[in-house]
Amino acid sequence: MKILKSSEDYLEMILMLREKKGYARSIDIASELGVTKPSVSYAVKRLRENNYITVDEEGLISLTESGMEIAARMYERHQLLTDFLLSLGVAEKTAREDACKIEHDLSDETFLAIRRHFQS
Repeated sequence: MKILKSSEDYLEMILMLREKKGYARSIDIASELGVTKPSVSYAVKRLRENNYITVDEEGLISLTESGMEIAARMYERHQLLTDFLLSLGVAEKTAREDACKIEHDLSDETFLAIRRHFQS
């Protein structure tokens, strides 16, 4: 199933928040992504309906197995691409922003080549 780029961003942010704070809430996602609470509510509803996340009675958001697979893949891409751009001399803020743009459209072949380059 093809997932929207925005959904990938939400899943990645949920993973990042859970690693950073130990939990993820809609308000935290809105703040970190710079989007409105209604936008997050709509996205959370879609992600829950597609079984990528669960939301408990306290509003804490968790990734399902399929949601975690996507989030982890995007997070790895983001980190590696940021490091790659930094190694080229790109400023940190720009590297992070550009990595976010590139991570969605980069082919698996190219990503794996970049990963191999960094591992050698």
